[in-house]
Amino acid sequence: MDIDFSELSDKDRYKLLVGAVVPRPIALVSTRGLDGRLNIAPFSFFNAISDVPPAVAVGVNASSNVFIKDTARNIRETGEFTVNLVSEEIASKMNLCGAEIPSDIDEFSFADLTEVPGVKIKAPRVAESPISLECRRIVNVEIGLGRNVVIGEVLHMSIRDDLINAERLYVLGEKVGLVGRMHGLGWYARTSDLFDMPRVSDREVAARLDALKTKGKSV
Repeated sequence: MDIDFSELSDKDRYKLLVGAVVPRPIALVSTRGLDGRLNIAPFSFFNAISDVPPAVAVGVNASSNVFIKDTARNIRETGEFTVNLVSEEIASKMNLCGAEIPSDIDEFSFADLTEVPGVKIKAPRVAESPISLECRRIVNVEIGLGRNVVIGEVLHMSIRDDLINAERLYVLGEKVGLVGRMHGLGWYARTSDLFDMPRVSDREVAARLDALKTKGKSV
């Protein structure tokens, strides 16, 4: 089946895209506005995109009743945000952070999460998150009506002591237990079912090229 996205509604394009690109890591983004008010919200249009500088990107879509979400506005005004990664233990609390609640309600209290002051920035982190990344905005790109892609440089990481080999600075990914966003309204994936596939070695590449030559195939 071939699908021309130019002939589809926004809703149908969204359904196809998020159903095909899975699983997606979840950024539980905490920010502090210029007025001091805190905001916390989950986004699954998120990933690490660079090592030099260390950078992440978060896609912040419009909400149903406002032109720009509080998260996007706070980042635009302050240039700071913290990405809190989501483990299975706090998945239900992350889900609460996605609910639309009155602006005068403390979202940390609503989701039963604990605010911890940032080390490098004013935006707080979530104490219950296994890994948090304090970020400073590099660029904010508006790609559509109320749609923003924020790229931020990672300035500081907070990680639970039992989830890192401190000597090697190696994150023990098999122990973190993060969840990923899947399709539909409420489907998620665990990262506990893992397999190890080492990178192809130079020796294996040479052997495969020799085998292709033997078969008379162009390489």
